[in-house]
Amino acid sequence: MQAEKEHESIRIFENNILESLTHVHPIVPLIFWSPIAAYLLWRSFGVLDLSLGGIALSGLAAVIVWTLTEYVLHRYAFHFPATSKVGKWLVFLFHGNHHHDPKDKTRLVFPPGGSIPIMIGLYYLFTLVVPAAWIEPFMAFFIISYLTYDYIHYAVHHFPMKSPVAKFLKHYHLKHHYAGEEGRYGVSSPLWDYVFGTTGSAN
Repeated sequence: MQAEKEHESIRIFENNILESLTHVHPIVPLIFWSPIAAYLLWRSFGVLDLSLGGIALSGLAAVIVWTLTEYVLHRYAFHFPATSKVGKWLVFLFHGNHHHDPKDKTRLVFPPGGSIPIMIGLYYLFTLVVPAAWIEPFMAFFIISYLTYDYIHYAVHHFPMKSPVAKFLKHYHLKHHYAGEEGRYGVSSPLWDYVFGTTGSAN
């Protein structure tokens, strides 16, 4: 039997080092971010001695904020209607290449080179509104929510997703790709698509 042909990714950079940074094995975000989330949770319980109820509420807030962050980034940054050559290239770099080749397994989760500066920026933004005592558990659950998103996104493109919820998320996201890119910006949750009326014809 002839071996399956290796998938050839869209090349973005001529420089081999820069090009390699646009690819990532799907396990990398988990290896990189889960120890940070675990450390923040350990500090929340063992060092800061925060209450279980407070941590749970902080976690719930972080999950909700993540779903909104995911929606806003996907709708307004990753699908930004750029008109300049540089702007169009940046949109293609961060997300457009995924729409041109949604089956590329090396570009379905976010490389640390992109996720680290975004996470740092969001952290400093959140410190403006989240009380200092609660920023660590908040960020722990925000990171966990981000990882959940990353692996849901990977799964909807490469796994059967047979449970009712998983099947819904798979069909919902694939319609974003194959039934028009306008709308259905939620990947881990369609919540904000319903709030802002961007569900399209996802039924």
